[in-house]
Amino acid sequence: MAYNLKEVVANKPARFTSGHRMCAGCGAPVVGRMILRALKNEDHAVICNATGCMEVSTFIYPYTSWTDSFIHTAFECAGATLSGVEAAYKAMKRQDKLSGTTTKFIAFGGDGGTYDIGIQSLSGAMERGHDMVYVCYDNGAYMNTGIQRSSATPKFADTTTSPAGKVIPGKMQSRKDLTQIMVAHHLPYVAQTIAINNFKDLYEKSEKAIYTEGPCFLNVLAPCPRGWGYATEDLMKINKLAVETCYWPLYEVIEGRYVVNYKPAKKLPVEEFLKPQKRFKHMFQPGNEWMIEEFQKEVDNRWEELLKLEEATKDIAVNE
Repeated sequence: MAYNLKEVVANKPARFTSGHRMCAGCGAPVVGRMILRALKNEDHAVICNATGCMEVSTFIYPYTSWTDSFIHTAFECAGATLSGVEAAYKAMKRQDKLSGTTTKFIAFGGDGGTYDIGIQSLSGAMERGHDMVYVCYDNGAYMNTGIQRSSATPKFADTTTSPAGKVIPGKMQSRKDLTQIMVAHHLPYVAQTIAINNFKDLYEKSEKAIYTEGPCFLNVLAPCPRGWGYATEDLMKINKLAVETCYWPLYEVIEGRYVVNYKPAKKLPVEEFLKPQKRFKHMFQPGNEWMIEEFQKEVDNRWEELLKLEEATKDIAVNE
């Protein structure tokens, strides 16, 4: 896709406006703003937002940061709520009760409302085949309610419900791979991308997801300065390290074919990603080297598995 990113994207009117109350250095508002820029100017959107940081900080009645139609729904209901709106829209179209503007349907949820509490309604919406996009802004914990661990929290991370101590060194379970779970739903388009550091990747995947017919899913890493413990000005640095260490690979699955969008020329050791974050500081204490080694092994295994999937599916024909 050949275009000037600045001319095509940056000059579009913001559909997620400034004035919200998200924390400085948070990745989530960047996710919302860039994804909505992928909408065509003439199209309308219905946004459904599960309870979480993004919802409570962008829609405080009577103020809103959303210029399109917006629905706040309960933690567990984003998939179900938006699929119901999409079904009603289709029914009204069939009855000639709507005409003119094209409407797109986009849900946003954090990892708590997506990986955990909302996975049942998300899975149902995807399986039923609703024409919608579900976006998970993944900050790796329940940040809005006090930094409790979620199934998206990486192993050994220190959270308020998995505190690192002398007996238990943080969360002891591996991070759930929700992107692969969504691939297993046999969706036409699934992608993993990042909030900042590669706007072109985020924009292009958002555009594909929004304008691919059927249910689509985007998993977007959205670092949290409070929960991760990094300086607010280091958002771009953290994102870059997540990609360069292959902790968070950039890839898409188009009708079953895996495409890895970025392969580091020199893959960095994962400790480069862990070091700037206070939630992992205990891993660098003497005697805890085994934690870094175990973390590295998991990252390496998942990366190698992804490369094998790309090779195994390279001959699948897709409509792009």
